[in-house]
Amino acid sequence: MKLFKLSQSNPLFLPIACMVTIAMVIISESSYWQSIDTLDDLGAIGEARTSIHELQQGILDSETSQRGYLLTDRKEYLQPYASAQIKIDAALNSLDVYYAKKSASKDTFGQLRLITNAKRAELAETIRLHDEGRHQTAVELVLSDVGKVKMDGIRTLSEKLILDERANVTESRERIYSSLHLHRLVIATLSVLSMFALFVYLRQAFILRQHQLELQHATQIERDQFETQVKYRTAQLAELTHHLLTAREDERSRLARNLHDDLGALLTSAKLDTARIRSRLVDSKPETLELLTHLVGTLNSSIALGRDIIENLRPSALSNLGLVATLNIFVHDFAEHSGVEIHSTLVPVQLDAAVELTAYRLVQEAITNIHKYAHATQVWVSLSSDNQWALVSVRDDGVGFDTTDKTNSKYGLLGMRFRVEAEGGTLGIVSAPGQGTLIQAKLPLASKPSRP
Repeated sequence: MKLFKLSQSNPLFLPIACMVTIAMVIISESSYWQSIDTLDDLGAIGEARTSIHELQQGILDSETSQRGYLLTDRKEYLQPYASAQIKIDAALNSLDVYYAKKSASKDTFGQLRLITNAKRAELAETIRLHDEGRHQTAVELVLSDVGKVKMDGIRTLSEKLILDERANVTESRERIYSSLHLHRLVIATLSVLSMFALFVYLRQAFILRQHQLELQHATQIERDQFETQVKYRTAQLAELTHHLLTAREDERSRLARNLHDDLGALLTSAKLDTARIRSRLVDSKPETLELLTHLVGTLNSSIALGRDIIENLRPSALSNLGLVATLNIFVHDFAEHSGVEIHSTLVPVQLDAAVELTAYRLVQEAITNIHKYAHATQVWVSLSSDNQWALVSVRDDGVGFDTTDKTNSKYGLLGMRFRVEAEGGTLGIVSAPGQGTLIQAKLPLASKPSRP
């Protein structure tokens, strides 16, 4: 508490404590990295000593193999020679990298490299002379003191480098000991300061926690208000979607009635007038009769086209024959025109008029998508009931798709989902590339029979 009062009475106390702590951390980190560097140097020294020993061993193996080959003239003695050359090259390359940073021993290693290369050249020369049939010359070169002088030089320089590395090891160990002592002092000082800093931190953390709780409470109130508003807006959007879908179907029904009453009557009247004209022109020219025949065909086509448009806008069979018969007619026409084999299992269910239209539109949209994208050969359509739900499903054996891929081509499926959910149902889609697609909807059954 005294320290805390001191920090309150003296505004500079806490900044100074922080500066001291930072200084201690810097000293500790410096000591740590110095120790790391020293340990790395020790590792490099060990590798260098190993490379020097491997260099010496490689020269000895090369010389032994060379003499065995000269004495026996057997090629298998050259295999250790080749292996030794590889070992020597690896050792020299490793030492090149190491002594490039060691200016004190760089010249000694340079001399070792020169005399090593000279020794290797001598060994290679004796083998070449022997292979050329100049065996006596090769033996004389071996028996001369040239090779011995070079080997003595290699031993002397190698030992000098090893002694230098021993001195480096001793120096590195002393640096590590010094760093460890300094580190102990820093840790002890830092521990004392950390205890004080911890006390100050805990007090500040308590105050901050109180502020956070107050802020969280205010944030939670705002979040609750936002979620309430989101739910309200979502409900509004759902109602708007339902209204738009209902308005679209109502407009389709109105347009279908107008087309049936007005356009159908006009086309039928024109067809009857054409028939009367034709009966009065029996004795006319063949060209005139042919034109009248063509006109009658055109009127028939127009009447059929109008009937198709009316059925697409609002299937009359749905109001007159019911959902099962309408679906049977639709899938039969689709199978006949597309060549796709359709298996239908349709059980009569009691649905409200709006839900019944939703079920029909669902099957219509699903089969339209199959025709456009699925490349299917078989389609299964089913209608059944389960407790308080009507189950409508359309399955195909087409190419399928990735349901996690959010692309614009999925707007038709999104429209199905909105239409089904607007009527209080749910829509499930199961598909995978190459495994076909299953679209299944659950729609609420009518509380009372929709038809007698």
